Amino acid sequence: MEESSLSTYQRALEKLWAKFTNEETWLAFGEGTIKIALTILAAMVIVKVGKLAVRNFFVIRSKAPLTFSERRENTLLKLTENVLAYVVYFIALVNVLAILSFDVKGLIAGAGVLGLAIGFGAQNLVRDIITGFFIIFEDQFSVGDFVRIGQFEGTVEEIGLRTTKIKNWTGELHILPNGSIVEVTNFSLHNSVAVVDVSIAYEENIAEAEQVIGELLETLQAKYTEIVSTPKLLGIQMLAASDVTLRITAETTPMNHYYVARMIRKDIKLCLDDHGIEIPYPRMVMYSKTDEPEMDQKKSKSGGTA
Repeated sequence: MEESSLSTYQRALEKLWAKFTNEETWLAFGEGTIKIALTILAAMVIVKVGKLAVRNFFVIRSKAPLTFSERRENTLLKLTENVLAYVVYFIALVNVLAILSFDVKGLIAGAGVLGLAIGFGAQNLVRDIITGFFIIFEDQFSVGDFVRIGQFEGTVEEIGLRTTKIKNWTGELHILPNGSIVEVTNFSLHNSVAVVDVSIAYEENIAEAEQVIGELLETLQAKYTEIVSTPKLLGIQMLAASDVTLRITAETTPMNHYYVARMIRKDIKLCLDDHGIEIPYPRMVMYSKTDEPEMDQKKSKSGGTA
């Protein structure tokens, strides 16, 4: 028994020795090593040249007469570079496995079945990633935009392929899965409009008040850089119980309408005070019941004669 096991061991060693001393083995090993090295080197060169070509493409695109969002272009640039690197390195990995005599077809088929199973099991994740890609590609909103998504409103802090982060003005950070984003209101794409209502007392001259306010509005565009065009006095908005309401609108740069509205109210208040035009305030009128002794005396006399 010992002699047979020893002879088996010796035969295995002899085969191994013959394998290592075979010239064809070392030639095949050297050829495979060179192929793997060349494949990896080629993948690195292709990725580097591809990224350079992508950057040059976006530089040429930015010089076109059409205007593009710089934040959107940077996001698409990074996304394109990452996709290019993933595709090239995956192809290189498949070639390396083929050089090492792995069954690449079976591996790809197994990966496809595994990916399908993962896709069914992680439908929400796949939906988040697909939605995130289209959010970036279609430029629905970018980092720094002020948006409203569902019940959340704030500034976009980060956009990922799976989640979007929105920071509220009070400091809360909302993290939303991209798949849950159905409707988006973006306040940062176009100019905003500040609406200011000014109340004037009925006792004042409305025409004079409109003239004073109009002259003030002509100076505000030069005073505030956030105002795009000269504010407009639309006229009387409402006749209330104790005042006349005038409405003013001003086109501002995106998301600066709150600031501009506050400044316009302040300037109008100071201007009206300088011209002696009164802004109405709550008033209380008191009536006192006076004594009528003469009537009482007349009633008593008439009653006595009767």
